[in-house]
Amino acid sequence: MRVIIAGGGTGGHLFPGLAVAEELKQRNASTEVIFVGTEHGIEARVVPREGYPIRFLRAEGIAGVSPVKKIRAILRTFLSTVDSYRIIKTVKPDIVVGVGGYASGALVLLAYFMSVPTMILEQNSTPGLTNKILGKFVNTICATYHESISFFPREKTFLTGNPVRLQVLKGSIESAYRLFSLEEGLFTIFTFGGSAGARSINTAMVDALNHLYDLKDKIQFFHQTGARDYENVREAYRKAGFKGTITPFVYQMGEAYAVADIVVSRAGATTLAELTTLGKPSILIPYPYAAGNHQELNAKRLVEIGAAKMIPDRELNGEALAESIRELYLNESLRIEMGKNSRTIGRPEACEKIVDIALSLMKQSGGNGYQPEGKARV
Repeated sequence: MRVIIAGGGTGGHLFPGLAVAEELKQRNASTEVIFVGTEHGIEARVVPREGYPIRFLRAEGIAGVSPVKKIRAILRTFLSTVDSYRIIKTVKPDIVVGVGGYASGALVLLAYFMSVPTMILEQNSTPGLTNKILGKFVNTICATYHESISFFPREKTFLTGNPVRLQVLKGSIESAYRLFSLEEGLFTIFTFGGSAGARSINTAMVDALNHLYDLKDKIQFFHQTGARDYENVREAYRKAGFKGTITPFVYQMGEAYAVADIVVSRAGATTLAELTTLGKPSILIPYPYAAGNHQELNAKRLVEIGAAKMIPDRELNGEALAESIRELYLNESLRIEMGKNSRTIGRPEACEKIVDIALSLMKQSGGNGYQPEGKARV
């Protein structure tokens, strides 16, 4: 069995695809999973580390760019279609799974018209442009939230939740102390702003140190900054004299979550799926420019059930962040309650459901995903 997982660009798109790949390999070790993305997306460096082959498309995003870049992106869409055709002809997949992002668009659509079974994962309450278009064609849509179902044909849309990687679920705290050079027994704050980092979170956390000096010997930080701010943030921690480890990117997210007493992060769908599955208390700082303001809506859901605290990006500063950290540090019973509440909306079974649907879809097609002589669907 051969499976193509297409898309990426950000961790929010890529990591659910990796979760599906892991589950497929768990079911049948002989399954071949091939990822398709772009050379400038996060998938280019993460997928090879996870041991999967990856093919690249000449694709760029169209939404939210300048007119000149938009024209270039449209031209590259034609090139990505050529690339997609060659990949499908070479791989001959039994199914193509789109995980979101512009790198999934041409390949998933072309696979559909070449009579390959197709499905997409929608992680957010408001779908992006690519998935809105693909949803009209593909065989199956797997949605994370009830709210997104209305954007797709109901008869082929399933509410599954967002898949979480096995390595995230099985992180070892003992390994984390060794991997990240952290001290056992200290209260640990894990901070990250998505796969590329977030400048507003990095800036606020550095400022927060000025309001936490009395806790310097009792807490430590594990902070993923992104490549852009790494040197400046690391130097700020060094000057302030706080313990911890600063890194541009975290590959061992299971261990990062395992060692964290609290998490400070954006409120992307994949991050929230991980937090709620693991039951981690969190301080959420939604990305203010997310489509449909979905990150703030996602965060409010957790706040309403007592699973998280939220600081809107527009209100974020070091003092406010330090105050929230201090409250959670001092109040263990609050942290325990937040963790319990978080787990009530976690969906640890999401990945199994999605793979069950994928296998059923392949079975319905007779196991003949690639049909070069078949008729295109109309």
